[in-house]
Amino acid sequence: MKRKMLFSWFLVLGLSLAGLAGCASQKDFTIQVAANTSLMPWLTDAAEEFARAGVKTSGGRSFGVTLAPAEAGQEVADILAGASNPALWIPDSPVWADVLADKGNAAFTTDCAGTAQSPLIIALWRPIAESLGWPGRPLGWLDIGSLAADPSAWSYYSGGQFGSSLRLGHTHPGLSGSGASTLLAVVQSARSMQSAVTVEDIQKPVVQASVGAFESAVSSFGTSTDELGRTMRDRGVRYLGAAVLYENTVVEYGQGDPGIVSVYPSEGTFVATHPACVNAAANPETREAARLFRDFLTGEKAQKLAVAHGLRPVNPAVPAAAPLDAAHGVDLAQPQVVFDPPSVASLYAAQSLWQVSRKPVSLVMILDTSGSMQGEKLKSARAAAVEFVEHMGETDYLSLITFNTNSGTGILLKLEHLSLKTDRRNITDTIASLTADGGTPLYDAIAAASDVILRHRSSGAVNIIIVLSDGLDTASSRYKFDDGLFTLAAAHDTMVYTIAYGSDADKNQLSKLALETNGRYYEGTTANIAEIYSDMSASFGGSAGIGR
Repeated sequence: MKRKMLFSWFLVLGLSLAGLAGCASQKDFTIQVAANTSLMPWLTDAAEEFARAGVKTSGGRSFGVTLAPAEAGQEVADILAGASNPALWIPDSPVWADVLADKGNAAFTTDCAGTAQSPLIIALWRPIAESLGWPGRPLGWLDIGSLAADPSAWSYYSGGQFGSSLRLGHTHPGLSGSGASTLLAVVQSARSMQSAVTVEDIQKPVVQASVGAFESAVSSFGTSTDELGRTMRDRGVRYLGAAVLYENTVVEYGQGDPGIVSVYPSEGTFVATHPACVNAAANPETREAARLFRDFLTGEKAQKLAVAHGLRPVNPAVPAAAPLDAAHGVDLAQPQVVFDPPSVASLYAAQSLWQVSRKPVSLVMILDTSGSMQGEKLKSARAAAVEFVEHMGETDYLSLITFNTNSGTGILLKLEHLSLKTDRRNITDTIASLTADGGTPLYDAIAAASDVILRHRSSGAVNIIIVLSDGLDTASSRYKFDDGLFTLAAAHDTMVYTIAYGSDADKNQLSKLALETNGRYYEGTTANIAEIYSDMSASFGGSAGIGR
């Protein structure tokens, strides 16, 4: 079964149903269009207009369009696995069709045409941007990376009014085109090049140092540009001060008080052209239908809709107009420098560099093993946790805490700060052997995890606690759910990710704990627990999509 990151899954469902509803039941057949998530607001409106237009094939057959949001790296992986086979694929850049061809499937390389454009930008909250001198002062990739990596410099330039550090985010480079482009943009900036960098350029020490410095400042990785922009808007400046997004995502989510603006990096940037590539392996009627929909997307009506959603038009008959304006943080005179598209080899080399440049993770996993977890609950949780560990990087470390009232204190530190490079099998075997019994000392377990973080804290690592619980705390003797527990859990910039596993879990408490510690909250079941762990893995930089 095709697996999507959790934040995208609901979007897939909603858009698929919307697409089917718009196409009406009388359609003779349906084509699937897989497209970058940042295009979904536009494509949803365009698909509805297309359905109303009643377009038919040359054989007189009517057809509908089903939309599936798909980040480029994940879609490559899904097509190769046979989990996806769209009639039309719209990634960020044509290099992703070349990546798929390099992996053995060249079906999307022969018939592509751009549908809309959007520059890759650094999204900043307007007050932060203005405190740094925007729009009069140029800001670049290396500037933002340096500010995020150096709290003292950040305090000096920001005046200390936006927190002790600049929290920076971008999408996962194996999942998302914007994530891979972020890495390559830092490389281009370090080499001061507009032409495409080579593998040899990426291997230069100055480049590796620049990418390492930039990545050391990243707080977490988004699964898609849409999810990252939406989360930045919802969670505010304390959660993310800066994020690498597409310009149209800022238009979509940047309004409000305060607003979010697009900063066009002074060194230059990439511009997504969103090529719509027809599946050459599809039957002739399906290929014709895919081209008809693509032609509609580049026509005046759909291009005006694209502009309305913050995308730059490719049809010269359609002018760029509001919301592509200063009121929405857009400068159509930018970017002044556009980097040439990368080669497949350079993209792979940048992803490989990211593997060793991203911050290692120091993770404490807390698993509820109380009696209520017996049966399928524990079985599914164990399997998902094992798969999660399999996707962690070799520079990461993991500790495992279980809790129930059958041990003396209720807390069992099963593993402490083991290396994933040398102890991965030991960790997965331990998780797979867990059994359930007893009560639920949840708060004491969270405090125990904080003690583990304290013993192994490092400024060079990202500190994470994952809490999975299926019930209310029934047995903590030392701690209660209060500000003291929040402070303890968040010490050393630790982020707490919480999973309310089933209907009996205390959703309000687990949600509040995640929000107070810049983590994320999930509602889990035996059906979706694997997707939850996959989503968390991606946000920590675990293997996903193409690359790691």
